[in-house]
Amino acid sequence: MSMAQRERQHLVQTMAAAGPDAPTLCGDWTVRDLAAHLIVRERRPDAAPGILLKPLAGYLERVQSTVARRPFPQLLEQVRTGPPVWSPLRLVDSVANLTEMFVHHEDVRRAGTSWEAREMSPDDEDRLWKALRPVAKMAYRKSPVTVVLATPDGRRHTAHTAGGRTVVLTGPPSELLLHAFGRDEVRLSMSGDPDDVRAVLATDRSV
Repeated sequence: MSMAQRERQHLVQTMAAAGPDAPTLCGDWTVRDLAAHLIVRERRPDAAPGILLKPLAGYLERVQSTVARRPFPQLLEQVRTGPPVWSPLRLVDSVANLTEMFVHHEDVRRAGTSWEAREMSPDDEDRLWKALRPVAKMAYRKSPVTVVLATPDGRRHTAHTAGGRTVVLTGPPSELLLHAFGRDEVRLSMSGDPDDVRAVLATDRSV
Protein backbone atom coordinates (compact mmCIF):
# COMPACT_ATOMS: atom_id res chain seq x y z
CA MET A 1 0.00 0.00 0.00
CA SER A 2 1.43 3.39 -0.99
CA MET A 3 1.82 6.25 1.46
CA ALA A 4 -0.98 8.09 -0.35
CA GLN A 5 -3.30 5.13 0.23
CA ARG A 6 -2.29 4.84 3.87
CA GLU A 7 -2.87 8.55 4.46
CA ARG A 8 -6.26 8.24 2.76
CA GLN A 9 -7.35 5.48 5.14
CA HIS A 10 -6.04 7.38 8.17
CA LEU A 11 -7.80 10.53 6.95
CA VAL A 12 -11.14 8.73 6.74
CA GLN A 13 -10.68 7.30 10.23
CA THR A 14 -9.84 10.75 11.60
CA MET A 15 -12.82 12.31 9.83
CA ALA A 16 -15.15 9.66 11.25
CA ALA A 17 -13.82 10.24 14.76
CA ALA A 18 -14.09 14.03 14.45
CA GLY A 19 -17.61 14.05 12.99
CA PRO A 20 -19.10 15.92 10.03
CA ASP A 21 -19.39 19.31 11.75
CA ALA A 22 -15.87 19.44 13.18
CA PRO A 23 -13.64 22.29 11.98
CA THR A 24 -10.63 21.88 9.71
CA LEU A 25 -7.67 24.09 8.82
CA CYS A 26 -9.28 24.78 5.42
CA GLY A 27 -10.85 28.13 6.23
CA ASP A 28 -14.46 27.74 7.27
CA TRP A 29 -14.81 24.24 5.85
CA THR A 30 -16.07 21.53 8.16
CA VAL A 31 -15.05 17.89 7.86
CA ARG A 32 -18.16 17.38 5.70
CA ASP A 33 -17.07 20.19 3.36
CA LEU A 34 -13.56 18.80 3.09
CA ALA A 35 -14.90 15.34 2.24
CA ALA A 36 -17.07 16.88 -0.47
CA HIS A 37 -14.03 18.70 -1.89
CA LEU A 38 -12.07 15.46 -2.15
CA ILE A 39 -14.96 13.65 -3.81
CA VAL A 40 -15.52 16.39 -6.40
CA ARG A 41 -11.79 16.53 -7.12
CA GLU A 42 -11.70 12.81 -7.88
CA ARG A 43 -15.17 12.08 -9.25
CA ARG A 44 -16.46 15.22 -10.96
CA PRO A 45 -14.16 16.13 -13.87
CA ASP A 46 -16.76 18.65 -15.03
CA ALA A 47 -16.40 20.65 -11.81
CA ALA A 48 -12.89 19.90 -10.52
CA PRO A 49 -11.16 22.44 -12.82
CA GLY A 50 -12.84 25.15 -10.75
CA ILE A 51 -10.32 24.38 -8.00
CA LEU A 52 -7.67 26.15 -10.10
CA LEU A 53 -9.66 28.21 -12.61
CA LYS A 54 -11.51 31.17 -11.09
CA PRO A 55 -14.10 31.49 -13.90
CA LEU A 56 -15.31 27.97 -13.02
CA ALA A 57 -15.24 28.45 -9.25
CA GLY A 58 -18.94 29.27 -9.00
CA TYR A 59 -19.96 26.03 -10.68
CA LEU A 60 -17.52 24.09 -8.50
CA GLU A 61 -19.00 25.63 -5.36
CA ARG A 62 -22.54 24.67 -6.38
CA VAL A 63 -21.54 21.09 -7.17
CA GLN A 64 -19.53 20.78 -3.96
CA SER A 65 -22.42 22.10 -1.87
CA THR A 66 -24.74 19.50 -3.41
CA VAL A 67 -22.27 16.70 -2.73
CA ALA A 68 -21.82 17.87 0.87
CA ARG A 69 -25.51 17.26 1.57
CA ARG A 70 -25.14 13.51 1.08
CA PRO A 71 -25.20 11.28 4.18
CA PHE A 72 -21.88 11.50 6.01
CA PRO A 73 -21.16 7.73 5.90
CA GLN A 74 -21.58 7.87 2.11
CA LEU A 75 -19.09 10.73 1.86
CA LEU A 76 -16.55 8.84 3.94
CA GLU A 77 -16.94 5.72 1.84
CA GLN A 78 -16.36 7.64 -1.37
CA VAL A 79 -13.25 9.28 0.07
CA ARG A 80 -12.03 5.90 1.32
CA THR A 81 -12.40 4.14 -2.04
CA GLY A 82 -10.65 6.95 -3.91
CA PRO A 83 -10.72 7.71 -7.63
CA PRO A 84 -13.09 5.50 -9.66
CA VAL A 85 -11.66 3.14 -12.27
CA TRP A 86 -12.29 5.62 -15.10
CA SER A 87 -10.46 8.51 -13.39
CA PRO A 88 -6.96 9.43 -14.64
CA LEU A 89 -6.08 10.11 -11.01
CA ARG A 90 -6.36 6.40 -10.25
CA LEU A 91 -3.34 5.64 -12.43
CA VAL A 92 -1.16 8.20 -10.65
CA ASP A 93 -2.72 7.98 -7.20
CA SER A 94 0.54 7.34 -5.32
CA VAL A 95 2.01 10.56 -6.73
CA ALA A 96 -0.95 12.86 -7.36
CA ASN A 97 -2.61 12.18 -4.02
CA LEU A 98 0.38 11.92 -1.71
CA THR A 99 0.44 15.54 -0.56
CA GLU A 100 -3.33 15.92 -0.93
CA MET A 101 -4.08 13.13 1.53
CA PHE A 102 -1.27 13.94 3.94
CA VAL A 103 -2.04 17.66 4.17
CA HIS A 104 -5.80 17.19 4.49
CA HIS A 105 -5.32 14.49 7.12
CA GLU A 106 -3.38 17.03 9.15
CA ASP A 107 -6.04 19.67 8.39
CA VAL A 108 -8.46 17.55 10.39
CA ARG A 109 -5.96 16.40 13.06
CA ARG A 110 -4.67 19.91 13.85
CA ALA A 111 -7.91 21.86 13.78
CA GLY A 112 -8.48 21.43 17.50
CA THR A 113 -6.75 23.24 20.35
CA SER A 114 -4.55 20.30 21.33
CA TRP A 115 -2.53 18.31 18.81
CA GLU A 116 0.90 16.82 18.45
CA ALA A 117 2.94 16.35 15.31
CA ARG A 118 3.07 12.73 14.23
CA GLU A 119 6.34 10.82 14.24
CA MET A 120 6.68 9.71 10.63
CA SER A 121 8.90 6.88 9.44
CA PRO A 122 12.19 7.85 7.74
CA ASP A 123 10.89 6.44 4.45
CA ASP A 124 7.73 8.55 4.63
CA GLU A 125 9.74 11.65 5.52
CA ASP A 126 11.92 10.96 2.47
CA ARG A 127 8.83 10.79 0.26
CA LEU A 128 7.56 14.08 1.64
CA TRP A 129 10.98 15.73 1.16
CA LYS A 130 10.88 14.82 -2.52
CA ALA A 131 7.34 16.17 -2.80
CA LEU A 132 8.25 19.35 -0.91
CA ARG A 133 10.84 20.82 -3.23
CA PRO A 134 8.64 21.66 -6.26
CA VAL A 135 5.86 22.85 -3.95
CA ALA A 136 8.22 25.12 -2.01
CA LYS A 137 9.33 26.95 -5.16
CA MET A 138 5.75 28.09 -5.69
CA ALA A 139 4.90 28.58 -2.03
CA TYR A 140 7.66 31.06 -1.21
CA ARG A 141 7.86 32.83 -4.57
CA LYS A 142 6.49 36.08 -3.05
CA SER A 143 8.93 36.16 -0.13
CA PRO A 144 10.98 39.37 0.06
CA VAL A 145 13.99 37.42 1.35
CA THR A 146 15.72 34.15 0.51
CA VAL A 147 14.04 31.09 2.08
CA VAL A 148 16.03 27.96 2.88
CA LEU A 149 14.37 24.77 4.09
CA ALA A 150 16.47 22.53 6.32
CA THR A 151 15.98 19.24 8.13
CA PRO A 152 17.54 18.12 11.43
CA ASP A 153 19.57 15.48 9.55
CA GLY A 154 21.32 18.12 7.43
CA ARG A 155 19.35 18.32 4.21
CA ARG A 156 18.89 21.82 2.79
CA HIS A 157 16.94 23.26 -0.11
CA THR A 158 16.79 26.88 -1.25
CA ALA A 159 13.12 27.38 -1.97
CA HIS A 160 13.39 31.00 -3.08
CA THR A 161 16.23 33.46 -3.69
CA ALA A 162 15.77 37.20 -3.10
CA GLY A 163 18.72 39.42 -2.27
CA GLY A 164 21.27 38.89 0.47
CA ARG A 165 19.08 38.24 3.51
CA THR A 166 18.05 34.69 4.39
CA VAL A 167 15.54 32.95 6.64
CA VAL A 168 16.08 29.27 7.40
CA LEU A 169 13.09 27.11 8.33
CA THR A 170 14.15 23.91 10.07
CA GLY A 171 12.09 20.83 10.79
CA PRO A 172 11.19 17.41 9.45
CA PRO A 173 9.96 17.34 5.83
CA SER A 174 6.39 16.67 7.02
CA GLU A 175 6.28 19.95 8.96
CA LEU A 176 8.05 21.89 6.21
CA LEU A 177 5.56 20.58 3.66
CA LEU A 178 2.59 21.69 5.75
CA HIS A 179 4.09 25.16 6.10
CA ALA A 180 4.71 25.35 2.35
CA PHE A 181 1.03 24.54 1.83
CA GLY A 182 0.10 27.58 3.92
CA ARG A 183 -0.54 25.92 7.26
CA ASP A 184 0.66 27.77 10.36
CA GLU A 185 -0.07 24.92 12.80
CA VAL A 186 3.42 23.42 12.50
CA ARG A 187 6.45 22.65 14.62
CA LEU A 188 9.40 24.46 13.03
CA SER A 189 12.36 26.53 14.17
CA MET A 190 13.18 29.70 12.24
CA SER A 191 16.45 31.60 12.06
CA GLY A 192 17.23 34.96 10.53
CA ASP A 193 16.60 38.61 11.25
CA PRO A 194 13.34 38.86 13.26
CA ASP A 195 11.82 41.26 10.73
CA ASP A 196 12.71 38.87 7.90
CA VAL A 197 11.21 35.92 9.77
CA ARG A 198 7.99 37.87 10.27
CA ALA A 199 7.98 38.77 6.56
CA VAL A 200 8.29 35.10 5.56
CA LEU A 201 5.52 34.09 7.96
CA ALA A 202 3.29 36.81 6.50
CA THR A 203 4.01 35.78 2.89
CA ASP A 204 1.07 34.48 0.86
CA ARG A 205 2.02 30.82 0.48
CA SER A 206 -0.91 29.75 -1.63
CA VAL A 207 0.24 27.25 -4.23
